[in-house]
Amino acid sequence: MSVFSAMNISATGMTAQRTRLDVISQNIANVNTTRDADGNTYMRKSVIFQEKTYVSFNDALINATGNVGKGVKISRIFEDSETEGRLVYDPSHPDADEKGYVLYPNVNTVTEMTNMIDASRAYEANVTAFSASKNMELKAIELGK
Repeated sequence: MSVFSAMNISATGMTAQRTRLDVISQNIANVNTTRDADGNTYMRKSVIFQEKTYVSFNDALINATGNVGKGVKISRIFEDSETEGRLVYDPSHPDADEKGYVLYPNVNTVTEMTNMIDASRAYEANVTAFSASKNMELKAIELGK
């Protein structure tokens, strides 16, 4: 195991959570977007994480013995097509249908804000772990002098 493994794992977590925050921010920004450039209603996006794969036999062996993993990566960003958008009666809206209803995205601001807090806390936890690893390594260097 490398001296910097813990720092690398924390860094992958920070990168993944930053991307998750970007996607959540995009969802919130488009909460009232009734159509995109193609004329379609905006669909809520979500991020799926996955453990990083092992690139060598040594990495797989270390993992099999119960030691530290390789971190996290983003498996994919997908559009939530299962959740229905919300229909709002507004006959004066340019995107209203013949009955006067406008289809807004399937974005719930409360859910997105909850997810944003969760991603922010996970990011902070990775920063704390990164700092702790850095401090331990600095102390080990001081002891070696």
